[in-house]
Amino acid sequence: MASSNPAFSQDMFAGYDQVYGTSRSTPTTTTVQGTVGKTFLLLAILSFTALWSWNAVGSGTLPRPALFLSLIGGAVVAMITIFKPTAAPITAPLYAALEGVFLGAVSRYYDIAFAAKYPGGIALQAVMLTCGVMFVMLFVYSTGLIKVTDKLRVGIITATGALGLFYLVAMVLQMFHVQVPLIWSSTPMGIGFSLLVVGLAAFNLLMDFDFIQKAAYAGAPKYMEWYGAFGLMVTLIWLYLEILRLLQKMADRR
Repeated sequence: MASSNPAFSQDMFAGYDQVYGTSRSTPTTTTVQGTVGKTFLLLAILSFTALWSWNAVGSGTLPRPALFLSLIGGAVVAMITIFKPTAAPITAPLYAALEGVFLGAVSRYYDIAFAAKYPGGIALQAVMLTCGVMFVMLFVYSTGLIKVTDKLRVGIITATGALGLFYLVAMVLQMFHVQVPLIWSSTPMGIGFSLLVVGLAAFNLLMDFDFIQKAAYAGAPKYMEWYGAFGLMVTLIWLYLEILRLLQKMADRR
């Protein structure tokens, strides 16, 4: 049961009786409903801290190190959660809070920069599109229109891994003042690249939904609800940032 989301490993349920298709829910095991509830709680925490940093940027009171510290802190907490899933009940809310600070500030900067081309707010449009994509993929998964088969998993994992390597190479090249045009360019190829990345992030949501459902079927421990919610948050944040970048490119083309 592999996932291209690094939070979801195929060995995550090693040692548990995997009886897929037969729910074995108890008060001490993971449930889909419990994971959904914790996901909404993490989204509420993220929204609260995002609103704070959004307002702080607007009033000019955001501490200068806040953006950098929230980005690095979120990455560190995410790694701790991935390598120690039992800590997820503590680290997942902390991750959501840190990412909220980062996303709120970045979103406000984008909103200010593209206020003329997006009078309604570029960030609001990105949020709405992210929610729309999530609900569409949830519908697609729950109705079985697209089944998460082994071949699909391999394809998504391979594509996501290749994209991660591409971004890593781009970061290294940027250190030497070499820009990779596909990432930031507003050319048709640049926009096409962003559309592909958004599509890949959307398909990662299918993997996340499948992981959460199978965690419930496998009778995974209760802390896996927090872990599943955390993994879904990772994908949603990635999807939001990619949609924000896509909207930026489309605005530059006008």
